[in-house]
Amino acid sequence: MSRRLEQLETLTREALQSAAVGFSVDRGELTVEVSPDSLLDSCFRLRDTEGLQFETLVDLCGVDYLAYGRSEWKTADATASGFSRSVNRSSDEVSRERRFAVVYHLLSVTLNHRIRLKVFAPAVEPPLVPSVIDIWPAANWYEREAFDLFGILFDGHPDLRRLLTDSGFIGHPFRKDFPLIGNVEVRYDPDKGRVVYEPVSIEPRTLVPRVIRKDNRYEEALHRHGAGEAADG
Repeated sequence: MSRRLEQLETLTREALQSAAVGFSVDRGELTVEVSPDSLLDSCFRLRDTEGLQFETLVDLCGVDYLAYGRSEWKTADATASGFSRSVNRSSDEVSRERRFAVVYHLLSVTLNHRIRLKVFAPAVEPPLVPSVIDIWPAANWYEREAFDLFGILFDGHPDLRRLLTDSGFIGHPFRKDFPLIGNVEVRYDPDKGRVVYEPVSIEPRTLVPRVIRKDNRYEEALHRHGAGEAADG
């Protein structure tokens, strides 16, 4: 960690005190996690504290940590003829604790440094965090986007409407459990003279590719397979 980053972390710890529940450094930037109850107070301190002065909200994004860290591709157990890489998971395998988070990317133009602020929404449906629009007005459309794509509600937002999908859209497409084929499909009905929504006509399925690898890790399995075929013949 650079000296400048260490100084930024020290100032941030002093400013936030017990409001901060976690610190980490990744890709040369400091990430601070706070609780939803202390979010607004932490944002005010990050903006107004001398030596921090994060007066600019560069971006705000939602994150869905559903099944985070679990691979959807199983390649360790392979056979000579290939293997199924697709993994079907049941919904009860995934914990909903600390699922939805909001990440704020802050910039101090005055002091030329950056910080990431992360807050996890309470484990209730729908997820809810306070709006920071009164602190950084640029959060207006960012929060609308996070609501539209992830279904995260922002308490205190004056106009929390969908931004990228249409008003009749069902669900939130960036959620990890949103079906890839969607919930409805749209077509123009010439008889009604308007666009209509209908149930999706595509049958959901899991693609199971067959992969043949030339890899010395599988030479023993290939040899056994060939010997078995010779014995059967």
